[in-house]
Amino acid sequence: MREDRQDNQQSRKQIRFWNSGEYFDYSLLFIILFLVGFGLVMIYSTSSYTAALDFGDAAYFFKRQAVFAVLGIVCMLIVSKVDYHFLKRVTVLAFFGIGLLTLAVLIVGSASGGSTRWLEIGPLRFQPSELAKMAIILYVAFATTVQVWKLNDWKMLVKIMIPPLILTAFIAIENLSTAIICGVIIVAILFVASPKYSHFIVIALFGVVGGALFILTAGYRSDRIDAWLNLETHPKGFQTLQALYAIGSGGIWGKGLGQSIQKMDFIPEAHNDMIFSVICEELGLVGGICLILLFIILIWRLTLIIFNARDLYGALLVVGVLAHVAVQVLINVAVVTNTIPNTGIPLPFISYGGTSLVFLLIEMGIVLSVARQIKMRK
Repeated sequence: MREDRQDNQQSRKQIRFWNSGEYFDYSLLFIILFLVGFGLVMIYSTSSYTAALDFGDAAYFFKRQAVFAVLGIVCMLIVSKVDYHFLKRVTVLAFFGIGLLTLAVLIVGSASGGSTRWLEIGPLRFQPSELAKMAIILYVAFATTVQVWKLNDWKMLVKIMIPPLILTAFIAIENLSTAIICGVIIVAILFVASPKYSHFIVIALFGVVGGALFILTAGYRSDRIDAWLNLETHPKGFQTLQALYAIGSGGIWGKGLGQSIQKMDFIPEAHNDMIFSVICEELGLVGGICLILLFIILIWRLTLIIFNARDLYGALLVVGVLAHVAVQVLINVAVVTNTIPNTGIPLPFISYGGTSLVFLLIEMGIVLSVARQIKMRK
């Protein structure tokens, strides 16, 4: 316990704004850039037909996503140069600021696709829930590091969890799927840091009960379960059914890039949450498996950084990012293949969505910052 306190005190003294580490994880950077580039190609392929009809420009969605991709990559590289310990100084203020933005969505937010998830500030339009994921990672990693020697006590676990769970509850009102991701991030960070695992059985039970209550209190969520169970006859099962047609018609090798039929208004907004189905249609089962393998390699690289991080705080930051990416990929693929009920979760780096891409790349910048301070053996 004394060593942990000494490490915390030393880290506070040594915090610098710019990262002085010499190591850089070029393998991770290549994977990220490849995923972003592949995502842009698939967004153009899946959206060109709809964009040409609605906007008179087949590259409309591609151009918009490309702008956010460049912005996100620049932000990622800048953040990678910032000493991640500096984030401790702004974590609490940023967390409560983002909490206010999330609350503002419920009051003055704008609706899209039947859900109120957007906030408009002048010309800027974004989803605070995407910011909230990053805020929760920063807050839980910071709070856990400060109180790490008290994590045997369930009261301390509850104390750490209350603020991010309140934020998660605000998100769950209009966006249960994102709230589930936030909940997994919270539990993943605490699970890795805690020496006692019995508490997490109770946490899991509370999570299941809470999720069931949210589903039962909103009629449209119950409809999604009905659609999942009766896909071919339920009106809301149309999107998932068309996605399954796309996957099946792609076969092993696919129809070829740009040759999808289902993207021609059969799958509503194919460039968003259902983009994986078009990938399977055009590139086949092989293409879908290769993309999943690439995500597995990404998660493996993040795991290596966790094991070799300079300190507990850095490791927990990467645990949060890993949990975010892993559960989002898992849910998206599960929804597209009708393994779980339909819910709006984009495929990381691939699906259309500027807010999601920019903040995910900023998270990757934090990971690269942690990797920079890994001590390399000579």
